[in-house]
Amino acid sequence: MKVSPRHKARELAMQGIYSWQMTGNSVDQIELSIATSNDMKQVDVKFFQDILRTVMLRMDELDAAMKPYLGRLPEEIDAVEKAILRVAAFELVHRIDVPYKVVINEAIELAKSFGAADSHKFVNGVLDKAVKTLRKDERTK
Repeated sequence: MKVSPRHKARELAMQGIYSWQMTGNSVDQIELSIATSNDMKQVDVKFFQDILRTVMLRMDELDAAMKPYLGRLPEEIDAVEKAILRVAAFELVHRIDVPYKVVINEAIELAKSFGAADSHKFVNGVLDKAVKTLRKDERTK
C-alpha cells in the first residue's frame, strides 16, 4: 500500500517529537537525524517541518488544548501517545485546512503502528472529545 507524503510527514514528525521528549535535543538536531536516516523523497517535507517546529515551539499551548479531554494526568500518558496527541493537537489548532476526521484517522493509525495495544482507543477517545470544542464550527456543517 502506498503511503501518502503527508502521512509519512506525520509519522516522522511524531517520531521526532518522541525523540525530543526523550532527549531534549534541539529541533535542528532532530530534524537532521530524521532527514539523514529516512528517504525524504516520499515525505511532504514542508508539512513535516511545520509539525515538528510548531509542536516544539507551542507545546504548552497544544498540551493545554488537549488536557481537558485526557481523563488522566498528563504525566501519566505514555510518551508515544503524548507525541501522537501533540501532532493531532497541532493540526486541530493550527491547520484547519485539514479536516478533523482526517486528523483523528491519522492519529489512530499512528497509535496502531507505534503505540501500545489499546493506544488507538485512548487517542480516539481524547480526540473525539477535543474536536467538539476545537473544531465545533466544522462539526456543525
